[in-house]
Amino acid sequence: MGKTKEVIKISATKFAIFKGTKVRKIIFKDEWWFSVVDVCGVLTESVDPGAYWRKLKQRLNIEGNEVVTFCHGLKLEAMDGKKYAMDCANTEGIFRIIQSIPSPKAEPFKRWLAKVGYERIQEIEDPELATKRTRALYKAKGYPDSWIEKRMRGIEIRETLTDEWKKRDVGGELDYAILTAEISNATFGMTPSEYKTFKGLKRQNLRDHMNDLELIFSMLGEASTTEIAKNKDAQGFGENKRAAVLGGAVAGNARKELEIKSGKKVSTKRNYLSIGKIKKLK
Repeated sequence: MGKTKEVIKISATKFAIFKGTKVRKIIFKDEWWFSVVDVCGVLTESVDPGAYWRKLKQRLNIEGNEVVTFCHGLKLEAMDGKKYAMDCANTEGIFRIIQSIPSPKAEPFKRWLAKVGYERIQEIEDPELATKRTRALYKAKGYPDSWIEKRMRGIEIRETLTDEWKKRDVGGELDYAILTAEISNATFGMTPSEYKTFKGLKRQNLRDHMNDLELIFSMLGEASTTEIAKNKDAQGFGENKRAAVLGGAVAGNARKELEIKSGKKVSTKRNYLSIGKIKKLK
């Protein structure tokens, strides 16, 4: 059957903060999985947490400790912006690993980990909590309310589209990225990676740095793609790629018409990198 359903359930790399230190985490099988190397770094303050984990894993394997079996290789984003397969463990697995690491931070880290893991359980039981937390995060960063409303709506439209792709036998994240690039290119004349370069972004989320109109046309392209895929009953990657091009073209044509009548380009190099200074986009 090709790609497994597990691949589809893997999210993008996120960060949790423990006393000022970042711990990479990712959603896999509907729960948080944490970077074991990052956890080792927090607990040991080692200059090379990767080497520490390799030695610890070797020792645990020799001892026949089953802790290592709780780890799973998942792709996390590294400092260079690329993704690499790294040992990750869910909350239970991290708890077991902590028991093998002597550290005065062990107990407070356990309490922190339990809270982070529990928040995910809450979000699964009540999806509105995830929306509220995301909205609060944008608010805390200084984004204006009108922008936040559009961003949240864009997230819903994006989820509707990816859910539709799942139903229509499109593969995992790689295929989604290709289809998204088709929509973006037809909408703005740029793929997401080209758009990020245009805005002077690196690892940042592109849509977090779009202004109101850019968000609106992004939503139009994805909503149009969803509607076309449904009405044409697109199946598989090839048919959905054609639907993505058509959907993006709907938004692209609307963008061009607006630009002609307004005399102003929709795409702008401005971004929210200066959000700490409450610099608003125009």
